[in-house]
Amino acid sequence: MFMGEYQHNIDLKGRLIVPSKLREGLGEKFIVTRGMDGCLFGYPMDEWAVLEDKMKEMPLSKKEARTFVRFFYSAATECEIDKQGRINLPLNLRKYAKLEKPCVVIGVSNRIEIWSEERWEDFSLDAEENFDDIAETMIDFGF
Repeated sequence: MFMGEYQHNIDLKGRLIVPSKLREGLGEKFIVTRGMDGCLFGYPMDEWAVLEDKMKEMPLSKKEARTFVRFFYSAATECEIDKQGRINLPLNLRKYAKLEKPCVVIGVSNRIEIWSEERWEDFSLDAEENFDDIAETMIDFGF
């Protein structure tokens, strides 16, 4: 299980340090792709396999399903952690998430998320302001 919030800088070559507390769960190689809300999602290989199985079951006859699968897979890349604990993020993913020097890496249960510091701050402020309303709707999900 992944959890926590970590601040790191991305360098000019697109390399980002993966927080040491998250590395073991991710393994030496893991998949990074476009996420929702303007961030990147990172999945350990076993979690990626679960997602792949679910996406294979999506109906090709539904436009939204085809669009989602294309969007998710087309940007997916295998990342390998180097000896300094870094991964190299491709330019297309850095552009999508608007990653510049300061980044935030968070653990979210079965995945990590990589955010630009600015987007994370905006998201956090909005979530904080609306947390009570959001929490009330979680009751519908048995939380």
